[in-house]
Formats: sequence, structure tokens, C-alpha cells
Amino acid sequence: MIKMTDFLRRVTCFVRYTSRFRIMRPDDANIVGNVHGGTILKMIEEAGGIISTRHCNTQPGERSVAALARVERTDFLHPMFIGEVAHVSAEITYTSKHSVEVQVMVMAENILTGVKKVTNKATLWYVPFSLQNVDKIIEVPPIEYTSQEEEEEGKKRYEAQKMERMETKERNGDIITPVTSPDAYTVGFSQSSLIHLVGPSDCTLHGFVHGGVTMKLMDEVAGIVAARHCKTNIVTASVDAINFHRKIKKGCVVTVSGRMTFASNKSMEIEVFVDADPIVEDAKGKYRAVSAFFTFISLDKEGKPLPVPPLKLETEEEKKRFEEGKVRYLQNKAKRQVEKKCQQ
Repeated sequence: MIKMTDFLRRVTCFVRYTSRFRIMRPDDANIVGNVHGGTILKMIEEAGGIISTRHCNTQPGERSVAALARVERTDFLHPMFIGEVAHVSAEITYTSKHSVEVQVMVMAENILTGVKKVTNKATLWYVPFSLQNVDKIIEVPPIEYTSQEEEEEGKKRYEAQKMERMETKERNGDIITPVTSPDAYTVGFSQSSLIHLVGPSDCTLHGFVHGGVTMKLMDEVAGIVAARHCKTNIVTASVDAINFHRKIKKGCVVTVSGRMTFASNKSMEIEVFVDADPIVEDAKGKYRAVSAFFTFISLDKEGKPLPVPPLKLETEEEKKRFEEGKVRYLQNKAKRQVEKKCQQ
């Protein structure tokens, strides 16, 4: 006979971990067979949303749905191709009073050879909102930690992401304006926008857009910007922290805009904004909903990196953004080198 404490422990383990998988099809990939980064981001968010919502409803009381608040920097370690099976596993690693940290790992499996490789690791933060009152945040049930150190490390990550979210709001006044007859390789030449009407299939039970849907649209726009700049096959290399500033409601028209901010000889950084316009509710007006930086690389027909054309800067503002992008590039490069040494 199973004791109640053992039963609850098993339920807790079930809630803290989840996994799913599906085969990659042609509509998941670009014309040369590389799976879109946005497709992978969408799968990551779906896994995170499921486990977070499941966890937040393990205690009696109001039912809730977990909404994505932030995605930490995500590197695309290896490409994924049509015909491979994506394995997505998620684990809750920290809970505060009103948020949940989920760590997700993605593996690609070649089912013909049995070879598996890790393609992505991501950390996501969710906030649960009441089903009865969409403006009410529900308290998160705590999890059991294996040690006090694990809990303390989680708290440090929570405080760090909270601070960074506040800092990103300072850039929310930026807009991307059209440029007439731009020269090749300039910011204005490659900048792009996509307009999307939010429908029921894009939304959660609350009637707000899934974070994964938004990230997929952002990746598409960033990919268009990168392809316009270098005119080759491009793939997502990494995504800096994605911050979800405000929820996007069903019926809104979203404008996803992207522009080049920095280019090294091997990569391109694209800044992407998502602005929401609740056209049915004119009084509310347009607002900035999401922002992030995407990094792409250019590939030849054999999938090997190609040099990236230099970015031509025309204004002082473009030069300023370029220098800021260069700082991020060098910081991330140094971080990767440290991680590589630690793995050796």
C-alpha cells in the first residue's frame, strides 16, 4: 500500500519534469532543410508552458494559466534537419512567490542511425494568471530542492533576471522607420516588418497569445533581415534574452519589426520589436509587447559558415547601436570560450 507522502512525492516529480517529441517536417524548415529557429523556440515554450501551468494547479484554489515572461539567452548548438525527431524535456528548477523557472533541453535524433545531439538549452520564466481574473497573479506552489545551495543559486538567477527585465524597458521607445531607396548593406536596406492578426489558434485559454507563437514570428522577421543582408542561406545561431513586457490579446494586430544592429565577419545581430495594436479598443493605443536580439550566421550549400558582408552605418544612432552590439558580441564570445574550457 502506497503511503500518502510517497504518492505526493511521485506527483511532485511528475510535475517538475516533462518531455515530448515530434518529427520535423518540410514546413518546419527552410528551403535547404534546416529547421527554423522559431519552430524550435515554439516547441521549447510549449513544453515550458505545459509544465508551469501543470505545477501552478497542483494545489486547491483558483485555476491559472502560466504566461511566459522572459526567455534567457538561448544558443543553437547544432542544426536540426527535416526527418529528425526533436526530443524536448523540461524541468522546473526554481519557484518564487509569483514566478516559475523552467529549464528546457532539446535533442535531435536521427532515427535512421540512432545518433542524438543536443541542439538547444533554454531557461524560461513564467507567471501564473487566474482564469477568473486575467489581471490577478496567483501564488506559485513551492518545490522541494535537493539542497540549500540549489535554492540559493535559483534565487540569484531570479534576482538577476528581474533586474535585467527592468533595464530593457528603457529601450521600449525605439521605433523602426521606413527608409526610401536605401543602399545595399545598410540598416535601412535589410530592415523588415511583418503584420499579423492574432486569432484564436494563437492564444491560450485566457485569450492571450502564446509566447511560442510570438517568438516564431520574431525569428521569421529576423531571418528575413539576415537573408536580405547577405543573400545566402541563414540559420539562427542564438537569441539574447527575450522580454515579454505586456500581454497580447486576441484580436490585436501585431507588428513585428527587425533591423540589423551589428555584424562581425561571421555573424549578424538583429534587434526585433513586437508592437501590439488593440484595434477594437482604440482608447488603449499601440504598445511595445516584446523585444529581443537574434543572432544569425550565413551558410554555404554544404552548411559551412560564410563571411558576412560589413554593415554600412549612416547615422550616429546606428553607430551607437553598432557599438552596443559589439559589446554584447565580445561578452558572449568570451563567455563561450570560458564554457568551452570548463568542458575540456
